[in-house]
Amino acid sequence: MPRPDSLLVAVLLTLSVGMGPMATDFYLPALPTIGASLTADVATVQLTLSVFLAGFALAQLVYGPLSDRYGRRPALLTGFGLFTLASIGCAVATSIEMLIVARFLQALGACAGPVLGRTVVRDVYGTEGAARMLAYIGAAMALAPLIGPIIGGYLTVWFGWRANFVVLTLYGAMTFLGVLLALAETNPQLGETTGPVRMLRDYLGFLRHRIYVGYVLCHTATYCGLFAFISGSSFVFIEVLGLRPNRYGLCFGAAVAGYIVGAIVSGRIVRHLGLERMVPLGASICAAGGLAMAGLVLAGIETVWSVLGPMMVYMFGVGFVLPNAMAGALGPFPTRAGAASALLGFTQMGLAALVGIAVGAAFDGTARPMAVTIALSGLAAMLVHRGLVRGAAGAR
Repeated sequence: MPRPDSLLVAVLLTLSVGMGPMATDFYLPALPTIGASLTADVATVQLTLSVFLAGFALAQLVYGPLSDRYGRRPALLTGFGLFTLASIGCAVATSIEMLIVARFLQALGACAGPVLGRTVVRDVYGTEGAARMLAYIGAAMALAPLIGPIIGGYLTVWFGWRANFVVLTLYGAMTFLGVLLALAETNPQLGETTGPVRMLRDYLGFLRHRIYVGYVLCHTATYCGLFAFISGSSFVFIEVLGLRPNRYGLCFGAAVAGYIVGAIVSGRIVRHLGLERMVPLGASICAAGGLAMAGLVLAGIETVWSVLGPMMVYMFGVGFVLPNAMAGALGPFPTRAGAASALLGFTQMGLAALVGIAVGAAFDGTARPMAVTIALSGLAAMLVHRGLVRGAAGAR
């Protein structure tokens, strides 16, 4: 097998970590077409997103302990095998119910990539090397939500919605074969695991830590606004504003570009402003973008730019909040960062799944439900930081 720190393995790990974003964003332009093809309303079609997120959230709590006990390689092969089979199920689904079940199974498999891919990076490269390698992987991963919907939009126009899941099937099969042929076991301490009682005690301890809870909820509120856009934007741009799926993909890519710019700016100025100021600043930017969108839409101004422009502002703020809130949440727990990260991810995706369901159920043929949800998410992030994080810091 290749050396664990070879270029081939680095590419394989990048593909592994990117599996979740690809499975989430790639087929977004096809959602309205799926609804028409399978005779499903907007709320039911959006369940394919929310159920995926719920499955992803649950699986996060499982893969880490499994890989500690049985190894990274078997856990990755199991996850990628399940992802590939479930993607086939999505491609051949004959009803919306079958697609929803297949998407849930797809999420259980896809979760192995981001969770264990980062773990393998830590195993192989050590602490300092992992930070450098994860930065490269993060830069590459930013391309997935940027170009995925664009490619998915053209596939939908040219070949129909099932083509998106055919591509995801090939993606899963390629990563499965890559792990099988190119990745040796990287866990040096097989058999060591944390028992359920210890895990539960850790989780309860995190929930008693006010600053941790504050950063987690700030992170989650911001992500809920992002997921409201993910789950609702294809219907708004395609059904309400009349764009073709490929044009929608370009709009989604523009919104993601706002996040990329925000993350780059955040990385440059955080050393000067400090983490404690970056998160409320980002939350304020998110609230401004969300309120601008909601104000325009509620005033009856529903155009591509009245939605996309404010969303780019919101996404710029997301680039400030997500990395810094993550660092703020994990900072107090250097020896239990894995468990703290798993609980954060579970909370973030579990609540975002509920938001996606709510946006789908409230869809009324306008952009109002999505815009209002995004505005409330930005405001919630601001208020949570002020009430929990800043309040706890001031009480010291």
